[in-house]
Amino acid sequence: MGPGMSLYRALTWAATPLAGPLLDHRLARAREDPARLSERLGHASIPRPPGVLLWTHAASVGESLAVLPLLDGLRGAHPAWSLLMTTGTVSAATLLVDRLPAGCFHQFVPLDLPAAAARFLDHWRPDAALWVESELWPNLLAMTRARGVPTALVNGRMSARSFARWRCAPGLARSLVGGFTVALARSEVDAERLRALGAPGARYLGDLKEAAPPLPVDERELAALRRSVAASPIWVAASTHPGEEEICARAHDTLAPCLPLLHTVIVPRHPERGPAIVEALARGGRAVTRRSLGEQPRPGIHVADSLGVLGLYYRVADVALVAGSLLFTGGHNPLEAARLGRPLLFGRHMANFAEAAGRLTACGAAEIVDAETLPAALGRLFDDPALRATRSRAAQDATAHGARVLDRVAAALRPVLDPIG
Repeated sequence: MGPGMSLYRALTWAATPLAGPLLDHRLARAREDPARLSERLGHASIPRPPGVLLWTHAASVGESLAVLPLLDGLRGAHPAWSLLMTTGTVSAATLLVDRLPAGCFHQFVPLDLPAAAARFLDHWRPDAALWVESELWPNLLAMTRARGVPTALVNGRMSARSFARWRCAPGLARSLVGGFTVALARSEVDAERLRALGAPGARYLGDLKEAAPPLPVDERELAALRRSVAASPIWVAASTHPGEEEICARAHDTLAPCLPLLHTVIVPRHPERGPAIVEALARGGRAVTRRSLGEQPRPGIHVADSLGVLGLYYRVADVALVAGSLLFTGGHNPLEAARLGRPLLFGRHMANFAEAAGRLTACGAAEIVDAETLPAALGRLFDDPALRATRSRAAQDATAHGARVLDRVAAALRPVLDPIG
């Protein structure tokens, strides 16, 4: 154990008494599940099934959805395996209830405290572990490897900000990323950063998000929504963050005089913000409805403050704005909307999905906008069905090769998975 890891271990031992107050604080903010709080301290809520157990850790919703096709394929190839998925967020746990493959089950990841990590590993005894994207917990990773469990990094992400932070602790970074048997990055830039931090074999084979199936939808709800908005122009602002809702509302205000039946659907990244969003947008006298209250969209602004609804609203939208990109957040996944053939708009701040955003823009599926140009870009698309159709085809063509990514990633994981059966 290097000095960086030793210092981290000592600090987390010292911080152990703070675990209770931390969880209480998160619970008060609805960021923990009260019925399963003990899982965050490493206490399992269900027995370990017999036989081979593959553990996959994904931080939250996006990472979980990205890895599900891979897990589905592994389950088909190895039906006797049990698949444990851990996440750190309640939103991910809620979505996974209906989306995990058969034989796969969920637990919350323990806090990265030595005692909690030990309890978790003592109970689950994984035969191999896949870590998805960027959440690298030093104690949990080091203690997993110390037990001889092979680990792989899948769709590894290393943002410029995280890269700069890890470079301040080069020994700790090297022990974390250098210990993966296989390190697969989600872009060539991420692979270069991982190699620079100490994972010489890190490579880019494609982004797993490209292999995801179309977002699911309730067909009866979709049919009802299509009937209610038939012949009305409709656009969706997906995964918005504070400040972006007001930008979208101003765009609606600009367009509504010429498009009186315009529907603007705002899907906040964090649904619990719904009441505050509605209150803020309604101050200007706008007609605002809210999904979580059972209100139906009508001409005006609809705040869809529920989990798992993007598959519904993308399918009825004429245009999709991928948010988190207008105000420095780094953007969200544009491939979900592209896969459903939506003409795309997003802001300049798409660092989290730079490669996909660049490809979608270059092929004509997407347009870059800001607060000032958003209304005009929407207006052009609403006015020109041929332009929408062209961008729709380009979006679907750009996402057509996802299955090949999945095959390449599955083959690259053989050094980790083949030895366990």
